[in-house]
Amino acid sequence: MAKTAKRHRCLDCGSISVRWVGRCPTCGEWNTLVEESRLGSLERAVGDLDLGSMPVPLASVDVAEAAAVPTGVDEFDRVLSGGLVPGSVTLLGGEPGIGKSTLLLQVLVARAAAGHRALLVSAEESAHQVRLRAERLGPVPPSLLILSGTDVTAVHSAVAETAPDLVVVDSIQSVAVGAAVPGERRAAGVPGSVTQVRECADQLVGMAKTNQVATVLVGHVTKDGALAGPRTLEHLVDTVLSFEGDRHHAIRLLRAVKHRFGPTGELGLFEMGDAGLSPVDDPGRLLLGDRLTGVPGGIVLPAMQGTRPLLVELQALVTPMALNQPKRAAVGLDAARLVMTLAVLGQRADVDLVGTDVFASVAGGIRVTEPAADLAIALAVSSAASGVSLPADLVALGEVGLGGEIRQVSNLPRRLEESVRMGFGRAVVPASAPPGPAGIELVRVDSLAEAVHRFGCTLPSTSAAV
Repeated sequence: MAKTAKRHRCLDCGSISVRWVGRCPTCGEWNTLVEESRLGSLERAVGDLDLGSMPVPLASVDVAEAAAVPTGVDEFDRVLSGGLVPGSVTLLGGEPGIGKSTLLLQVLVARAAAGHRALLVSAEESAHQVRLRAERLGPVPPSLLILSGTDVTAVHSAVAETAPDLVVVDSIQSVAVGAAVPGERRAAGVPGSVTQVRECADQLVGMAKTNQVATVLVGHVTKDGALAGPRTLEHLVDTVLSFEGDRHHAIRLLRAVKHRFGPTGELGLFEMGDAGLSPVDDPGRLLLGDRLTGVPGGIVLPAMQGTRPLLVELQALVTPMALNQPKRAAVGLDAARLVMTLAVLGQRADVDLVGTDVFASVAGGIRVTEPAADLAIALAVSSAASGVSLPADLVALGEVGLGGEIRQVSNLPRRLEESVRMGFGRAVVPASAPPGPAGIELVRVDSLAEAVHRFGCTLPSTSAAV
């Protein structure tokens, strides 16, 4: 009788291979092929969900069981549409040192202070290190428990014994299945390997569903900003959060990349300080507080971060070319859109930037990549090149087409309402824009050339450089 061939499945993309190879022929990832007989953990985790074998009417499903429970950290709850759902699994990713552990420790402290039992599984730091950080954040509630270790089995036992309402595992790349035995190598690999991350995630998801405990996993990111580990890690969890920010600035942004219990458009803003992360109630005043008016090259853009309007200052600087080729540098902006906007300025608005270096940035460490920033960027560059400063009470928004036309943008009323609240009196908008709110004058423009000439930011016809 012929021997049955063993099939191998890729943990990253799910493709099947008749034999083991070091590199997956479909997705190109290394050491991700595993024999299918060893992939029973996911089936066991799904079996623990006890969803029932018979279909039921969708209208009979009680949505109250999926009601979110507030954590006590308002900006965190805003992104999660009210809080954490019992039994849900959330994956929080971010660069090292950005403040992931601090944020989740504040969530644990707030949850425990409200009378709930919370458990922190610290696989990267000792209990003494965590206690020192917690003391900087304020009083430590007695119902906040800590488990220092890397064994997932110990996590199961701790949850069964203490019955917490919230569990945080810091981090998924540091825990492993089975305790380390001196002199022996784990059959499933070392912590952080593809096999271990997948296996640990399977077991922790099953634990969260079985015990109906909200679980948050901390994930590392690669140098490209993607979550480290197999791609299936993001598919297993219910919510994927991204914690972003510039280490040289105090602003931190929390956004949802995936959320099964609500929309992903909300944005949470925090300010990093000596006492941890504090919510930013009025980000516009923080970002524009140090703005210097009357300087060429500066303008304010009502940007949208998710569903939240945020006023940021765009700055541009145009200098004589220092090298053989002109330099185009963008900080916090889409570099490709900056180059395109400069090309349209030269061809459609007679703003000749040949022989110059152009620098553009968003002040405050905020990143803006939406097309609505095109018009503001063009006016800032034109102002910097001509030396003519723009009015201090002016905001600009609009998408610039290759023909030089100004196109409509989304959520215009909300952007303008926030501009009025911040005290701005004029807004450069596309000619097709709907009427604005009271308290702001709309300067409607059809083309980029009209916008540039409207504010005197044109260059002399004989000038080819600044």
